[in-house]
Amino acid sequence: MQYYSTNKKAPMADLKKAVVKGLAEDRGLYMPEEIRQMPARFFNEIDKMSFQELSYEVAKAFFGGDVKDEALREIVYDTLSFDCPVVEVEPRIHSLELFHGPTLAFKDVGARFMARLLQYFIREEEGERVNVLVATSGDTGSAVANGFLGVEGIHVYVLYPKGKVSKIQESQFTTLGRNITAIEVDGVFDDCQTLVKNAFMDADLNRHMRLTSANSINVARFLPQAFYYFNAYARMKEQGLLTYDNDGVSNLVVCVPSGNFGNITAGLFGHRMGLPVKRFIAANNANDIFYQYLQSGEYHPQPSKQTLANAMDVGDPSNFARILDLYGHSHARITSLISGATYDDEAIKETLRECLARTGYQLDPHGACGYRALKEQLAADEVGVFCETAHPAKFKEKVDEITHSDVAIPERLAAFMRGTKQSVALSKDFADFKEYLMGE
Repeated sequence: MQYYSTNKKAPMADLKKAVVKGLAEDRGLYMPEEIRQMPARFFNEIDKMSFQELSYEVAKAFFGGDVKDEALREIVYDTLSFDCPVVEVEPRIHSLELFHGPTLAFKDVGARFMARLLQYFIREEEGERVNVLVATSGDTGSAVANGFLGVEGIHVYVLYPKGKVSKIQESQFTTLGRNITAIEVDGVFDDCQTLVKNAFMDADLNRHMRLTSANSINVARFLPQAFYYFNAYARMKEQGLLTYDNDGVSNLVVCVPSGNFGNITAGLFGHRMGLPVKRFIAANNANDIFYQYLQSGEYHPQPSKQTLANAMDVGDPSNFARILDLYGHSHARITSLISGATYDDEAIKETLRECLARTGYQLDPHGACGYRALKEQLAADEVGVFCETAHPAKFKEKVDEITHSDVAIPERLAAFMRGTKQSVALSKDFADFKEYLMGE
């Protein structure tokens, strides 16, 4: 498979180059030249397949030909050593629980897959160390850091905004040491993301060290996230909860809490591969840039606003470029498949309290956006799944205060919190970041 840049000015790349480089030479995001359709028999049998089995079939459509079958099977099965179950919250509304991995966040899937795929490629050559740069507004840093921890030949630099991630999230990537370096940036997430992008474009840095990204700008990070949308469909079909129209499209609506838009973009790729989902909802917090685009057709990036749902605090989502490319820059095509919603902190708090009191289901602030948007927009003849993207214990202080509860902390999180913080403090000035890396 060849990959092209969304900016259309860079040379085509094979999968290895797209994964190792992360960002194309023209600052565009890589897109696969072809999105392969899954055969009808796959969907006929999908409800009888396990999460690992169906994900391997999807992975072959994405990466087959570039990775040997047995190696790809091993990567997929090792990545998905945990389940992503569908749980009923109330009639017709289900939670796709994506927090059962090592760091209790949805990004474990993409991060673990990318770590294993990148290691597969660098094992093929006796080359220099690969340095992974990742900007995080919360869960990406912990998922990537833990996904790559101890992987030979790879060093990870996690950039995060000072004082703008939860203490639990911070502990998951600042206490690891070994091949993980945490960089505490005096700024917001968008500043961290800009530093990463500028690093890729800097000739001096790229001569000095081999760089790649593990943000959702990397095809190996966001494409595997399609696996759990196929799994959600399979599990809903398995339970006999779906009906179909004359064109074979189900009545399933998928709602995705959205920040940098890699997660929903993976779902849209699944849809293009034939996944018979009726439509998608992108649920925003107060950072409503995409919501405003849906209403007006105009895209106006803004400085990010700090909210309770901090992993969605993104004012210029990178993967918007992929959505535009996927639908030929057609606002009409995008709005025919995707609707939006936006909620401020007060609405998130209200939703956390209301859902717990009425259903007994404990949401996290991001899942609260997804649950509320789905509940408000679901039609009478539809069933819905929203992504519960992180365990509520990752936001324990806030969730406990809002819902007057006492969320139990899983031992995996407690172990991180007992560690000692190790981080490098830097300004948001690229010159400072460059100087630091040049000294590495």
